[in-house]
Amino acid sequence: MGKRLKTVLTAVFVLLLAAGLGYAAPYPDEVMKKIDDIKELEKNKKEMPESLAGVSIVKGDEVAKLKAKGAKVLDNRVRAQYDTERVEGAQLLTVDELLKNPALAAPYNKEQDVVLYCNGIKCWRSPAAAILLQHLGFKKIHWYREGLPDWKKRGLPTE
Repeated sequence: MGKRLKTVLTAVFVLLLAAGLGYAAPYPDEVMKKIDDIKELEKNKKEMPESLAGVSIVKGDEVAKLKAKGAKVLDNRVRAQYDTERVEGAQLLTVDELLKNPALAAPYNKEQDVVLYCNGIKCWRSPAAAILLQHLGFKKIHWYREGLPDWKKRGLPTE
């Protein structure tokens, strides 16, 4: 094999290897399996689980109390929905982006109470975010399973 051909083949191999590393999943297979199961529930128009291991389920009044005590409230919906209306003071952490880039969780304190919500009991985004944040080492995850529809029904403040 000629020196030039070896150089070309080596370059191609390095490029393919680099491309493959660029597409490596940022989460382990078992975490992704849980996310896929959650997405499948929504696809089939089913309710999300009533509980998630290691995650507390909270109601609207509990969210308000946690918020008053300094908990971070994270909206896991898509930006367009967040920009339209959200729980007052909520910050955007889209699960779609968190799936691609775990570093988006870095600004948040893993020891602080974190409340996650989306569009209610048939929305996959907040339970998926809970699974991802739990994998990333967050300790105090609260899932507002009923989400924004319940918050609004209770007449609690939105922006």
